[in-house]
Amino acid sequence: MRLRLIAIGLRIMLLTVAVNLGIAAVCFAQGAPPSLKGTPPPASSSPNAPQADQNAPPAAPKVDPAEEAAYKAFFDAGNGAPDNRIQLGNDFLQKYPTSRYNESVYAGLVQAYYQKQDWKNFYADGDKALALYPDDVTVLTIIGWVIPHVFNPEDPDASKNLDKAERYEKHAIEVIGAMPKPASLSDDQFAQSKAAVLSEAHSGLGLVYFRRQQSAESVSELQQATQAAQSPDQTDFYVLGLDLQKLNRWPEAAEAFNHCSQIMGGLQDRCKQNADAARKQAAQPK
Repeated sequence: MRLRLIAIGLRIMLLTVAVNLGIAAVCFAQGAPPSLKGTPPPASSSPNAPQADQNAPPAAPKVDPAEEAAYKAFFDAGNGAPDNRIQLGNDFLQKYPTSRYNESVYAGLVQAYYQKQDWKNFYADGDKALALYPDDVTVLTIIGWVIPHVFNPEDPDASKNLDKAERYEKHAIEVIGAMPKPASLSDDQFAQSKAAVLSEAHSGLGLVYFRRQQSAESVSELQQATQAAQSPDQTDFYVLGLDLQKLNRWPEAAEAFNHCSQIMGGLQDRCKQNADAARKQAAQPK
């Protein structure tokens, strides 16, 4: 499993928070609530009382310093110590079951369980996060990516799981496409962040279609994934080459395998061999 997805997941979190709140993404890293919307002041019961300004911003909810500190400790734990972060996150959820930070904590726990490859808790907390916020592109993208990568065709729910992954990645792409640019990000920053997230979503979709043996659909998604990625995934190029082979698109298959062979990883030798074989096949008279 590639840890690059963790960094991208954090990037998605920052991007999502910046868009949803209209504030600098760095505020979230410093512990700003991801869903702070405030509550309106109570209406006055006196007819002679001055009317509140309807355009005034809503009053901020009361802040519990202990809750704030616990959330900040969880977020500051980062991804370097997943066991510690898991402990802090579960302690937080138990102590503050109705906190406005809970969706963010669940999303962080999903990342920690991904690092540990604890798929039972990974999926369970992912479901909880999406129940609170169905448009969380962090969770949608990573779950949609993991499902086809740990796919077991003998699982009785295998087909249903692929359907879920496809649904999640497509929804993530829709959400990302509709995101307005937050004022806190430059045009380049916003474009790069969206491209990184979209690359992962298309990567996940590509492997879903590969598992279903829908080669043409898989090629389309994996081409988008590899073209948009700043650091393309070796597996994406390898699977893209296999898809192109099935479609008898040998020159393109050779190119995909060649890209795969130039990326450090366990598939380098296999991709070199496949690239040579595809080039020989492409040279055959038609």
